[in-house]
Amino acid sequence: MKQTRSLLAAAAIGGLLTALVGCSPSGGGGGGGGGGGSAEHATNCTNKIVVKSAPTVTVWAWYPNMAKVVDNFNNAHKDVQACWRNAGAGGPEYDKFQTAVSAGKGAPDVVMLEADHLTNFEIQNALVDISKYGADKIKGNFSAGAWKDVSAGSAVYAAPIDGGPMAMIYRTDIFKKYGITTPPKTWAEYAADAAKVKAAGGPAFGDLGGNVPALMMALEIQKGAQPFVYDYSKNPKDISIKLNDQPSKDVLDYWAGLSQKGLVGKQDQFTTDYISGVVNGKYATYISAAWAPGYLTGAGVGKGTDKGKFATAPLPQWDPANPVSVNWGGSALAVTTQAHDKALAAKVAMGLYADDASLTDGWKTQTIFPLNQNVLKSSDFINAKIDFFGGQTANKDVYVPAENAYKGFVYPPFTVYYYAQLQNQLTAINGGKIGGAAAADALQATIVKYAKSQGFNVK
Repeated sequence: MKQTRSLLAAAAIGGLLTALVGCSPSGGGGGGGGGGGSAEHATNCTNKIVVKSAPTVTVWAWYPNMAKVVDNFNNAHKDVQACWRNAGAGGPEYDKFQTAVSAGKGAPDVVMLEADHLTNFEIQNALVDISKYGADKIKGNFSAGAWKDVSAGSAVYAAPIDGGPMAMIYRTDIFKKYGITTPPKTWAEYAADAAKVKAAGGPAFGDLGGNVPALMMALEIQKGAQPFVYDYSKNPKDISIKLNDQPSKDVLDYWAGLSQKGLVGKQDQFTTDYISGVVNGKYATYISAAWAPGYLTGAGVGKGTDKGKFATAPLPQWDPANPVSVNWGGSALAVTTQAHDKALAAKVAMGLYADDASLTDGWKTQTIFPLNQNVLKSSDFINAKIDFFGGQTANKDVYVPAENAYKGFVYPPFTVYYYAQLQNQLTAINGGKIGGAAAADALQATIVKYAKSQGFNVK
């Protein structure tokens, strides 16, 4: 599921380190006809091809309900059919796709990618600018932030599916036991509540997982950091890197303080031990995203003695008068430059997981948090009572406002390497080997050195 994908990708260092700045910035990869690509042939489809006379488009995607999604698409289209297979979730799929990109053959026509990994492949000229194939027609279906995440200047490199507007999940039983009557609205209140619970002999208030660098990047951006300024469409060789500005140092110092005072845990997330801790009340809060209920439920949380003990609240803010919404996770469908027919592939990328039936199944099973405004504005979605949260209308109360306020992120063309180095610093912080500000300085030096070694002009 999508919440683990950034972890897998961050671990797959060898697969995507590609600052190929000499590549053409067009990202086009040819026209819309036969195209002459070298994509994998439409054989061994996991799904049934309904209209056998129609041309097929190969798709790699991994969501749990993709079989149903592909069937919905194929049943609704006589002019094209999707041939789908699961090439792995996140990192494993990226490794396979990278191998195909490097070889110049073997890629699918359409590939699912997380938004924070698009630029890694754009710079290799592996993805098609689908603005040439009608992307503007679907732009109005998404928030400005969701669209920015898949765009580079006027170019559009994928069709959004889902996202991860962030919030704070908390244990209502722990809050009640230790006299926390309202969820903390600011990070100052969060730290104060953490100290209160610890002083009373309670559990860790949250967790600083060393293996969630994408989460930390989001929290730094919430404070006002702008880690990267990069526009592949304008100048793929120029990049601004600011990983040790004051907001970044402030956030790392804040979490380092919580960690070193024992106010939060130091457990890697998405592990058996971490999930066991969530189930058993080892953590009072879980700073995460809108996909978390589905992940936690799938991992066995909220099904036993902990059932009905979770609620969600808006992400704590640094300045409540000027709230900032941030995102963690989310995926999109991109057309590869190896696609045989790019126009047809774009039709599939923009139409797959875009119909009402597929989107409804996705959010009702908590597989995805859809970005399509047709869903986000629907009364069924807005007023849905989420079982995991004891019937709380979490979409209306928390997640829809957070998504609509999200402005979008700028990711570097070496996200995997950046995440790995940030992960190293978070691990060092948890080990008491370094403070937050010093970690930011070390990260800045490492990433600037790496970017220069790959031929970037660092500004």
